[in-house]
Amino acid sequence: MSNNLDYFFYPKSIAVIGASDERNKLGYDVFRNLKKYGVMRVYPVNVKRNYVQGIRAYRNVKELPESPDLVVIVVPKKFVRQTLIDSGEAGAKAAIIITAGFRETGPEGLREELELVKIARDYGMRIIGPNCVGIMNTSVNLNATFVMDAKPGNIAFISQSGALGGAIIYKTVRESIGMSKFISVGNMADVDFTDLMSSF
Repeated sequence: MSNNLDYFFYPKSIAVIGASDERNKLGYDVFRNLKKYGVMRVYPVNVKRNYVQGIRAYRNVKELPESPDLVVIVVPKKFVRQTLIDSGEAGAKAAIIITAGFRETGPEGLREELELVKIARDYGMRIIGPNCVGIMNTSVNLNATFVMDAKPGNIAFISQSGALGGAIIYKTVRESIGMSKFISVGNMADVDFTDLMSSF
C-alpha cells in the first residue's frame, strides 16, 4: 500500500459516493463544497438519481468515465463495505470515509472497521476515517468536508475529534486566521497523525 498521500490533497478526479440533492444530508454539503470550484473533476454517485445538484450522476463508482483518484464515502454504514470494494475495483487510490458507526461503537464495529482496512490494502488504497469530517487543502481550493471553507493561510490543523475540528474552522474564519490544510482523521483506521505529519 502506497505511503503517498497526494491523492488526498491533490486529486485530479473525485467521486462523492452518496452525493445528494437533500439539504439535510451530509452528501449534499460534501458535494456542494467540491463541485463549486471546478479545479478538479467531481462526479456524484447516487443509486437513485440521474442528476445531483444539476450534475449528471452515476449509479455506481465503477460506471464513471475514469478512475477517481479520491472517493468520499457518505453512505449509510451498511453500504460502506461494498462501496469500498466498488471503489477499489474502479481504481480509486484514496478514500475518505465520513460514515460513522465503526470502532467507536464497540467490538463488532471494530471488526467491521478492520475489514475495511483489509479491503483497502487489497486494492492499494489509503483511508482517512471512518467517522470523520473530511479534509481541506486551501492551496488548490479543495474542501472535501461538510463544513464551511477555511480561509487560506499557513497553518495545517489535524484533529481526531470532528466536533473540535469543525469548531476550529468556524472560529478561524471568524477571526480571519488562515489554514493551509485541515484534516479530520476520525477513527484513524489507516492514515494517522504520524502519516500526516511526515507528509507536510
